[in-house]
Amino acid sequence: MSEVVSNTAGWRDYLEMCKPRVVLLMLLCALVGMFLATPGMVPLATISLGLLGIGLVAGSAAVVNHLADAHIDARMARTQDRPMATGRVSQQQAIVFSAVTGVAGMLVLWFGVNPLTAWLNLASWVGYGLIYTYFLKRATPQNIVIGGLFGAAPPLFGWTAVTNSVDAGGLLLVLIIFAWTPPHFWALALDRKDEYAKVGVPMLPVTHGDVYTRLHILLYTIILVVASVLPYLIGMSGLIYLAGALALGAGFLYWAIVLVRNTNPAAPMETFKYSILYLALLFVVLLVDHYLITTQLVPGPVYTFEVIG
Repeated sequence: MSEVVSNTAGWRDYLEMCKPRVVLLMLLCALVGMFLATPGMVPLATISLGLLGIGLVAGSAAVVNHLADAHIDARMARTQDRPMATGRVSQQQAIVFSAVTGVAGMLVLWFGVNPLTAWLNLASWVGYGLIYTYFLKRATPQNIVIGGLFGAAPPLFGWTAVTNSVDAGGLLLVLIIFAWTPPHFWALALDRKDEYAKVGVPMLPVTHGDVYTRLHILLYTIILVVASVLPYLIGMSGLIYLAGALALGAGFLYWAIVLVRNTNPAAPMETFKYSILYLALLFVVLLVDHYLITTQLVPGPVYTFEVIG
């Protein structure tokens, strides 16, 4: 009887396939994008419907990732207990669940927010769920760099939910996450190198070695720190954000240098953990600065020029 129960999918299995921790970080970035798009407060309906729709579409794409990687997950220690890897959720159930959540999210965004935000979410779903998961991930060690663009879009979703246009401020937020993605994932890949090699996924440490990967983590971290100060340089944020960005960037650079020196066996996972904290705090500081400083200095955003009307 206990075996039957253990092999039956529950709500926690479906929630796990949506990658809730990843989605929550995406929603934080989207929320910050909403608030930064206006000097005032964002309507509650825009916040609630926008985050609901973005979360549903992101969760749907995550399910596609589980679906595509089920055979790989079953062979990796970190992922072998995932719902599809163990057979608790079947392919048919995953496909239906992904379709329902994805369509529901698109409808919420289209009718509750605006069509532009819905289209951008659909493009991200196709990019991550199909192009990255089914092609890039297995085709090139630059999978994270190229595919990172799809995962960097949440703050732009929040921005367009408020403005119904793609502006420079929203694109700059995308640039920050785009630069953050490689050092974030490559740090994890260093720790899981043997597992990726076992299942034939060409992550950078597998194809080019540890030394090459550690150096590139440092280089991309430097790019990230430079990108992170751009909001201050263009007048999008104030000194509070600048101080926070430099302090957080110093922490990221510290771990990147520790990785290059290769004297701490725990450095890859510590860098990976710090990268998550870094992104969350960076966007929180950006939001705090926006409402404590920037909105008191200017009557409206001075950094937005319309790219798409």
